[in-house]
Amino acid sequence: MELTFLGVRGSTCAPGPRFVRYGGHTACVAVTARGGDRPVLLLDAGTGIRSASAMLRGEAFRGTVLVSHLHWDHVQGLPFFAAGDREDARVTVQVPAQGGASGRDLLAQLMSPPGFPIEPEGLIGDWSFEAVEAGKSVVEGLGVTSVDVEHKGGRTFGYVLEEDGRRVAYVPDHAPAVGVSDELLAALQGVDVLVHDAQFLEWERPRARDYGHATVDDAVHLGERVGARRLVLFHHGPHREDDALDTMAQVVPTDLEVVTAREGMVLKV
Repeated sequence: MELTFLGVRGSTCAPGPRFVRYGGHTACVAVTARGGDRPVLLLDAGTGIRSASAMLRGEAFRGTVLVSHLHWDHVQGLPFFAAGDREDARVTVQVPAQGGASGRDLLAQLMSPPGFPIEPEGLIGDWSFEAVEAGKSVVEGLGVTSVDVEHKGGRTFGYVLEEDGRRVAYVPDHAPAVGVSDELLAALQGVDVLVHDAQFLEWERPRARDYGHATVDDAVHLGERVGARRLVLFHHGPHREDDALDTMAQVVPTDLEVVTAREGMVLKV
């Protein structure tokens, strides 16, 4: 399994010269299965999803987008995904079920006039929209466990992907200080890679609490608690400049291997 980080910011994009090295796009991670040469699974559809088209080298996307939750920064790139918006594309979008609404109707709350010029069915190609419950499934040949996590303002999933005994957890928006369920702890136990929300520093904890996010300390302590082999700090605050991110992985002393996500970073698991 190979992870390519296409967008690593949270809340809003961060353009400008102070954000070049780590990138300014919002959340999206492309997943390529073992033996494959292009992604079949995309984690979230922030503005970083636009870069997935280049990975497909002129081909249409035929795969699944797993959306962790429906906040703008995790779905706003969906209608701008060129490799998905074409006649020969086949795209399944899965979102956390909530309120008894269909997947299409949940997305249409964000993607329809007057807020946006088209509705979900306006996308070209073979698109399907699914509202799914937490649990285990097989998606594009990969084992997927979806688990409810604490985050403010709508149901939110963390995802654990498994292939050939290797496991990657993707928990981009999470407030561990509010609570970590037994189900989540079990799902994360011993993962090879934990990609986790690290939008705030400890001195910013009041803001982290208000917005339902984690501090770097929270991410490190959770990684230690579940015995993760590697922690990837993710969902950087849009105000966090490159120079500050350079030292992010050293903020909390730990024996964990900690890296800071940046656009274009590739991890082989």
